[in-house]
Amino acid sequence: MKKMKMCALFLLLCVGVPQLVWAEPDVEKTEQSKKRTITGTVVSAEDKMPIIGANVWLKNSTTGTITDFDGKFSITVEGVGGVLTFSYVGCKSVDIAINDQKEINVELAMDSEALEEVVVVGYGSQKKESVVGAISTLDVNKLVVPGANISTMLAGQLAGVVSMNRSGEPGKSSAADFYIRGVSSFKGTSTPLVLVDGIERDLDLVDTDDIATFSILKDASASAVYGVRGANGVILITTKKGKEGKPQINARTEFGFTAPTKKPKMVSSAQWAELYNEAYQTNYYSPEDIQKYRDGSDPDLYPNVNWFDSMFNDMASSQRVNLSVTGGGDIVNYYISGSFYHENSIYKTAGDIYGYDPSIRYNKYNFRANVDVKVTPSTTLNVNLANIYEKSFGPGSGDNDNSLWSYIFMTSPNAFPVQYSDGTISGPTTDSGNNPWNMLVHSGYREQFWNSSQSLIGITQDFGKLWEPLEGLTGNVKFSWDAWNTTIQRREKTPGHFHARGRNEDGSLRYDDNDGDGIWDPVRTGNNSLGFAIGRSGTMTTYLEASLNYNRLFNDTHRVGALFLYNHKIHVNTQAGSGDAALPYKNQGLAGRLTYAFKDTYFAEVNVGYNGSENFARGHRFGFFPAAAVGWMVSHEDWFDPITDVVDMLKLKASYGIVGNDDIGGQRRWVYESTIANGGSWNYGENGGQGGQGIRVGEIENLDASWEEAKKFNAGIELSLFRKAKLQVDYFREERTGIFLQRAGLPAIVGVSTIPYVNIGETLNQGIDANLEYVHQLGDVLLTARGNFTYNRNKLINNDEPDWEYKYQNRIGKSFGSGGALHPFGLIALGLFESQEEIDNSPVQNFGEYRVGDIKYKDVNGDGQVDTQDQVAIGYTNLPEITYGFGLTAQWKNWDVNVFFQGVDNCSFFLGGGSITSPFGSGNMERAAINADVYGNVWMSTNTPEQNARVTYPRLSQGGGAGSSNNTQTSTWWMRDGSFVRLKNFELGYTMPKSILDKTFIKSIRFYLSGNNLLTFSNFKLWDPEKGGGEGSGYPLNRVLSIGFNANF
Repeated sequence: MKKMKMCALFLLLCVGVPQLVWAEPDVEKTEQSKKRTITGTVVSAEDKMPIIGANVWLKNSTTGTITDFDGKFSITVEGVGGVLTFSYVGCKSVDIAINDQKEINVELAMDSEALEEVVVVGYGSQKKESVVGAISTLDVNKLVVPGANISTMLAGQLAGVVSMNRSGEPGKSSAADFYIRGVSSFKGTSTPLVLVDGIERDLDLVDTDDIATFSILKDASASAVYGVRGANGVILITTKKGKEGKPQINARTEFGFTAPTKKPKMVSSAQWAELYNEAYQTNYYSPEDIQKYRDGSDPDLYPNVNWFDSMFNDMASSQRVNLSVTGGGDIVNYYISGSFYHENSIYKTAGDIYGYDPSIRYNKYNFRANVDVKVTPSTTLNVNLANIYEKSFGPGSGDNDNSLWSYIFMTSPNAFPVQYSDGTISGPTTDSGNNPWNMLVHSGYREQFWNSSQSLIGITQDFGKLWEPLEGLTGNVKFSWDAWNTTIQRREKTPGHFHARGRNEDGSLRYDDNDGDGIWDPVRTGNNSLGFAIGRSGTMTTYLEASLNYNRLFNDTHRVGALFLYNHKIHVNTQAGSGDAALPYKNQGLAGRLTYAFKDTYFAEVNVGYNGSENFARGHRFGFFPAAAVGWMVSHEDWFDPITDVVDMLKLKASYGIVGNDDIGGQRRWVYESTIANGGSWNYGENGGQGGQGIRVGEIENLDASWEEAKKFNAGIELSLFRKAKLQVDYFREERTGIFLQRAGLPAIVGVSTIPYVNIGETLNQGIDANLEYVHQLGDVLLTARGNFTYNRNKLINNDEPDWEYKYQNRIGKSFGSGGALHPFGLIALGLFESQEEIDNSPVQNFGEYRVGDIKYKDVNGDGQVDTQDQVAIGYTNLPEITYGFGLTAQWKNWDVNVFFQGVDNCSFFLGGGSITSPFGSGNMERAAINADVYGNVWMSTNTPEQNARVTYPRLSQGGGAGSSNNTQTSTWWMRDGSFVRLKNFELGYTMPKSILDKTFIKSIRFYLSGNNLLTFSNFKLWDPEKGGGEGSGYPLNRVLSIGFNANF
């Protein structure tokens, strides 16, 4: 009755007696606008130590703050009453009514459930302490990606990841090659499976700011449920979701400068002329000619072109803008984001002479919307939509810039100027070859577009909320539709060019006048009309998944988990070039998992994948991939309590299982089918003039073609010391069988026209990976150190090759690298021949004529001559066996600084190419650029014996002349150490104090200055060692310096 009277009075005040509402406006306004400042300290309930970065929020508002390094906070609230919520990762949240308190001190207790439910695993998540598989997680907040591709920053960040970046070109071309625990197969694919929100997608299409969790699954127990592609490991990414509360806006903007870490340098024209005279033992270039090259008195006829300086700027710019909004309520939560990234290249331009800019530049636009809807208290619908649009521009001289880079590295400095001083377009003396500058600015332009549309709809049902006996059982169904397409348009033209032959009496340049009409004739008659060429490619992928998950704790003792899942994937090439390629690619499979934990001390887990692939014949399309793992949380034992102050956590774990790979290579889509090929001809008739083309069996039918399988073993230990240091170490061993390759030991007498492919290859890959984290409070400074280490060594067990004549040349037992590259074999260089007498008394070298100053090789088999049978395994492969990273973060008041180093070891590459190993080898002196390191370090007839004893390059040779073949053999002479350590990232940040921001609408704002690839330490000095061997050709790797801010509203 009393409540009814109160309601009636309220209605009366609202509608019947409006003047009463305003009876005491000053009092109400004063109460509502009254501000109070609440201070206090937040500490841990376990050790009473202050908690840094704990969240303090006024409930049902956007007012909040975080605790400082002493666990202290200060928050200003308006009005009377109110409740403060205190929270911290891994702790139970606490709500405290303010009432009339001015100081509130809080103790936060550990929340074991919150701590444990943080690890994303295959098709689900598990308690952190119960995970017995080899899984590494990355704190995405510490991942700094200065470019467009996440893959470029993975090296050294995670234990088990091996990554090498070979190019710094803006856009997609700078994506890195990355592998999990190295490579275990020398055929087919070795790259890991990448899943974004459970769907197979491109890693580099995900915006870093959209990532919530990043995990890699390394052993069989973690990846067996993915069967079809689990052999090479799995990367799991989940994107951010909305959170209940008022809309929160996050904005990040960044401006950066990029510059090559190190560019190769070439000799000047004067140096080139001196080397030419030495190579040809002539004085073709007189001292007067060389002086003109040196002093630049006639740059048209005696050019001295530094093609790198002429073609490239010292630096380029980049910009990035990210904006996201997150929020929600009881029913709908949302996360919406958009980003823009732009990067220019170091390519120079000729100005706006054609109305278009042919230099390389790249734009990328990302949009994402993740929405979760509680359809019922037990049913959640989630919809994820994303679209990524990319566009790049470049010169019209090709679909890529490979030929442009080739000419930059081969064009001699004295061949012709960039452009003649009278404005005439320059070029070679004949209608052959190109001027690199013309290829860059006078060849038209190209545009390429990429568009990726991604959609995911899923529904999750919590059956436990419908019927209590089913507590812990959830069901999920998800469907995705992804479409990707790209179009490249090339508007190419061929510029005409001239070549000056001298000067006229008036000093003007003289060109060709072939018909004597007084009009200069071009060496090449070009075409200024822009041509048109177009290429398209596209795919469409649909994916369906249905699963049941069960997780429940019985009697606080028995923790049981289970998973059962079905999936189906259809991939279509929408721009197929053949009938076979146009047919859809299909995969389907079942997956299951059973986990058990006793008192969260003893753990057991079984994972099963049963996957089908249409790559194989009936009877072999489905593969069964089981895995099992066990774990023991030693620190939970009662007898362990006395040492918990030192070792507060100790866990042992081991796993073994089989995973599969259906992307096994081969040259046909359906490798099990035979083919028909043309073969020979047949004739008849009186004169044999009648007949036709014969046919024969091409590829042999192989109905037994099947999966490549990996048997993986993992044993690991996890421990925590003094509640400050965490260490995780894993030993892994993988035996790969069924590698699909062409028979190498099949004798010719068998009579097949095409060597068949069979599942016969075998490899072994083993090693260790480790991760260390350390946190220490030193006065007002919070220090966080981290490091990781990965070592793996693989070897070839069987490639079907018979024994070589000399067993030391067997590839069996040797390691192999990426891209199918086997361990390098070459000759052992003993030095350079110092005299003719030494040549006469040494084994004969069967690589053409050689002289004093040429490379001397070891006669390994002792037969008195040096040939290919003296080649042995040398150095390492093109992929490092050791990858590591280490860094330190320091936080002091509002300042923070982060330093991270990354390095590799046990990696080799070989110098090669005309600019280093074979100067003047082409025979075309306009295409004979020489690396600057050669000058002063090459054997020369004018040197003293002491000078020649210190050189690093053999005697120069003419193309096809003495020494040219002998000195270019693969050998230890040209092998270089590819190891390096680099300052991968340095970042300095400052967060504005709350006391200043409280007067604004900004919740927090942090300004930062960051740099990437700032310093590189390596014994190799010619170019960035991460680019690998050859002559350093291609777009150089970048050093990036950025400044930006991140703000929350």
